[in-house]
Amino acid sequence: MYLEFSVAGLVIGFISGFFGIGGGTLLVPTLLYLGFTIKHAIGVSVMQMVFSSIFGSYLNLKNGTFQIKDGLILGIGGFVGAQGSGFLVTHLSAHILSVVFLLSVCMAILKFFKSSVQANDPEVKSIVLLFFVGLFVGLIAISVGIGGGLFLTPILVGFLNYDIRKAVSMSLFFIVFSSLSGFISLSQFGFIDYKIGLIVGISSLIGVFFGIKTSHNIDKAKHKKLLLGLYFLILFLTVNKLYF
Repeated sequence: MYLEFSVAGLVIGFISGFFGIGGGTLLVPTLLYLGFTIKHAIGVSVMQMVFSSIFGSYLNLKNGTFQIKDGLILGIGGFVGAQGSGFLVTHLSAHILSVVFLLSVCMAILKFFKSSVQANDPEVKSIVLLFFVGLFVGLIAISVGIGGGLFLTPILVGFLNYDIRKAVSMSLFFIVFSSLSGFISLSQFGFIDYKIGLIVGISSLIGVFFGIKTSHNIDKAKHKKLLLGLYFLILFLTVNKLYF
């Protein structure tokens, strides 16, 4: 059984590093298939994000692919927003959380599909706007067991005019803050399985390394197509498990 969690961590880690997402978008459905409830799947997912996002952001920092100042503003907003995740998970039913999760994936597919991989207009640098974007994404994303990259990358590219590679790196850095905050909040409400979270989290570090290395050597247009493909896969797996 533990081998399955290790393999899941390895695969999720690669996806996390390659796409700049926490990995919960795929890990939550995987844990549902392995018998977890939606709320405890969210808990393990958030713990895994702590591992993958910190290590991945360190690698991206070494490669100079994200802006620390903008990332810190987004991250602080995400940390504040994610503090409310335990409250939402406690007071919303599993069905409502599942619906929010599915709607989130659908929104990401639509927005990212319409966006350009190469920014043509100047990046939006409003500190206030970046903070509130981070706050909103942190609250909603952690409450459904994802780090926020699923929301944040389309927002940065589609609305704030960031280059896709920079957006992916900043999204992963943002997840450091939102996942740490969510981990604290969800721990207080008893939704973390620490043993499984540790197995998945440590295994994910290897995947993150190769995921980031691969992302720096791939064409931007192909990167976007692969991300859209991932979203469709996540949508199919989740709908199939929850309703069929």
